[in-house]
Amino acid sequence: MAQNPTVTVTVRRAIQYAFERAAKTGRTQQIELGEDLYARITTQGGRKFLLFRLEGEPAEELGRAVAEVMGFKRYRLGWHQGETLRSLTVEEE
Repeated sequence: MAQNPTVTVTVRRAIQYAFERAAKTGRTQQIELGEDLYARITTQGGRKFLLFRLEGEPAEELGRAVAEVMGFKRYRLGWHQGETLRSLTVEEE
């Protein structure tokens, strides 16, 4: 069985691709940004994403950094409390 080759991309490019795919498919995309750091990305109702960790909470600085890398001019930070995880939300205004 042939294996797919490993491709290395920057975090910026991975997030850009996830936003493009979310816009194209109309579905939320989830990517792993690092060890125990994930992003859910959507374009429904505007560009937005949430960051979460399986253990603990993501720092607001991470949300700001991703927003700036993605070219968000103005954005809002917030928090979403799920059943088991607390996620940082970032929404472009």
